[in-house]
Amino acid sequence: MRARIWGCRGSLAAPGPDTVRYGGNTSCVEVMLDDGTMLILDAGTGIRTLGRQLEDRGATTVHLLLTHLHLDHLQGLGFFRPFFEHGMDVHLWGPRSPTVSLRDRIALYLSPPLFPVSLADVASTVTFHDAPDQPWPIGSATVTAMSVTHQGPTLGFRIDEGAQSLAYIPDHEPSLGIDMRTLSPEWISGHDLAEDVDVLLHDAQFSEEEYEDHVGWGHSSVAHTVTFAHMANVKRLVLFHHDPFHDDDSLERLLVRAQRLWDGAAGSLELAYEGMLIDLSEATPAAHAGSSV
Repeated sequence: MRARIWGCRGSLAAPGPDTVRYGGNTSCVEVMLDDGTMLILDAGTGIRTLGRQLEDRGATTVHLLLTHLHLDHLQGLGFFRPFFEHGMDVHLWGPRSPTVSLRDRIALYLSPPLFPVSLADVASTVTFHDAPDQPWPIGSATVTAMSVTHQGPTLGFRIDEGAQSLAYIPDHEPSLGIDMRTLSPEWISGHDLAEDVDVLLHDAQFSEEEYEDHVGWGHSSVAHTVTFAHMANVKRLVLFHHDPFHDDDSLERLLVRAQRLWDGAAGSLELAYEGMLIDLSEATPAAHAGSSV
């Protein structure tokens, strides 16, 4: 299993000279399984560039897994070229709603006046799926979706293929009103998704000081993220969903803080960046040339 990050910014795209090392596009991660099946995690603005790549590869089927329907995780869908191609099969998985179908919720964005093209005019064959309550197979992997603490219906995903595992929880506030260290694992939001995982991509939007002004916003401080990863026995933690107001230098200061909190624990910790390739068969991560730490 291999993963590539096409966008790791949170809340709002933040392009510009101060974000070139880690990128300004919002959440989108490509996961390629060993049997050639492609999964796409979220449809933030990073999916636009991925779509151009898929045209060159001649892909005919994609599985798009949406954690939730906030715009920073959905707004790239209207610029995902394969979505508008005849002969392309798009399986779109997302959180369940008791009142409105996934198709109708997405159509609120992909329709005038918010978007010039309606969902009914999409040329690809789109199949909408409510993410099941139990693990289900996609290609050679088993996918697990669970609700996590965030504003509105929100999922985290875990992908298991053979002995390799990756968890993706980009919007998550497991410490909302509690100290995780006082809880047993079964009471911690998202713990089962991340337990013993090889790679965890997790929300780390705020510093500890910033978090004090953003309690209840649905995001984590770096301290909460490291604590969560420790309690779940994560082997490799990738800090994700960077705040749009954090430039590259700010992110690297957060990384220094996170590394101190990691405090010699087994495994590794790093910042997500656009273009980052995660090969789960490799024992150690590749260094990012843009980082100064």
